[in-house]
Amino acid sequence: MRQIRQILRLVRDGVSAREIGRMLGVARSTIQDNLRRAEAAGLAWPLPAELTDDVLEDRLFTHAGVRRGFRRRPKPDWSALACELKRPGVNLMVLWEEYRETHPEGYGYSRFCDLFREFERRLSPVMRQDHPAGDKVFVDYSGKKIGIVDRETGVVREAEIFVAVLGASSFTYAEATWTQTLPDWIGAHVRMFRFFGGVPRLVVPDNLKSGVHKASVYDPEINRSYGRMASHYGVGILPARPRKPKDKAKVEAGVRFAQSYILGRLRRQTFFSLAEANEAIAGMLTRMNDHVMRRLGLSRRQLFETVERPALAPLPDTDHEFAEWGFARVSLDYHVEIAGFFYSVPHQLIRQQVDTRLTARMVEIFHRGKRVAVHQRRHGGRRHGTDPDHMPSSHRRYAEWTPERFRRWGAAIGPQTEALVIAILANRPHPEQGFRTCLGVLRLFKDLDPVRAEAVSARAVAVGALTYKSIASIIAAKLDRAPQAEPAAVLTHANLRGSDYFH
Repeated sequence: MRQIRQILRLVRDGVSAREIGRMLGVARSTIQDNLRRAEAAGLAWPLPAELTDDVLEDRLFTHAGVRRGFRRRPKPDWSALACELKRPGVNLMVLWEEYRETHPEGYGYSRFCDLFREFERRLSPVMRQDHPAGDKVFVDYSGKKIGIVDRETGVVREAEIFVAVLGASSFTYAEATWTQTLPDWIGAHVRMFRFFGGVPRLVVPDNLKSGVHKASVYDPEINRSYGRMASHYGVGILPARPRKPKDKAKVEAGVRFAQSYILGRLRRQTFFSLAEANEAIAGMLTRMNDHVMRRLGLSRRQLFETVERPALAPLPDTDHEFAEWGFARVSLDYHVEIAGFFYSVPHQLIRQQVDTRLTARMVEIFHRGKRVAVHQRRHGGRRHGTDPDHMPSSHRRYAEWTPERFRRWGAAIGPQTEALVIAILANRPHPEQGFRTCLGVLRLFKDLDPVRAEAVSARAVAVGALTYKSIASIIAAKLDRAPQAEPAAVLTHANLRGSDYFH
């Protein structure tokens, strides 16, 4: 369903079915079939926010028809045509007309050209790439790094250099980031779009793990967080093929030029922060983009302002907020683990796979395209964040237990019992682990008079018997009547532990 949403968005932006098929690795016939289904269902981009994956699937595929077969047509000798095309005055229109004279039932001109281009690609020819204005921006990291010195320790830490080059004007953006990880990678794109003041149609990255989850010649899998950033700006992602540097020759040349123009001129400067380095890089970028290119007699900035900027799509109203997407499976306690903390979902989703969205401030959890839980992100404190509405009714009663409630319960019997409760809870890594022990102890004390319960509690604290079984043994063996050593001192110690624990 995510792929169908992307198809509808790209069609809205004027991308043809053939190009969408190449971008997504899907047959053009499949793209066209999905578009026909969407048109029949009255769906177009943007889709309603409340349209979940289940509803979308139902509206598109409930009445699936029978797929039509394909008509086979005679194929020309592509290798002979490739040789003919080298002759002066011969183009594909001439070759197609000669082909149709021989095979009137053959391919149409459009399909003929497509098949010939596919044959050319199998030959791996060296071709000049022409980039229309506003069409593509090529992005990559430079292999060279820039050193930044820690003022206090003198340790030099190397930062990465992100480089982006627009296809038509070669207008260049560069900045230093600490790493190539997903937050830095996406953050660099956000700042790049802001620098350009607009958005091209496509972004062509290398197969960096932060951008491409699974590299493939035919079906690259885009990182979901990267894909969400692209959706925010309405831009398509077209990764370069693995081990095919000609797919991104523009940025390769831009990286080399940036390395010599920026890093070469900054090699003798010492930087003490990332901000200082980026300020110096910005100065070099201005000088580089204003430099007049010898063959054209124009600068990159002049080309950008006159040719490329008018063709860029406008920026959205707000910058993209980085969010890390992932998958999780709901455990038996109806929580999912995200970044070392546990967040609850409705208990009906136990064992279901969900999508997680993590930002600096909040955690969102989705099931089949529908948000089922939202939590404030935890950076410290207790590891579990639980919404009472997500619990079964029996668990809600358990959630009402608190250390202070057990302490008051014990204090109602006497100070020694209160000290025992404090000691039991303080003896566990987490207080919840002592709740059931306290319940068991208080249940044992229901059949005892308060005087004996106080004596049992004092004895248990004195000998360190802080489990249900050991306290039950004290009662059964009547050990509470045995002489004790300095009970007051023991009580004081227990109270100190409790004071430290609760306050």
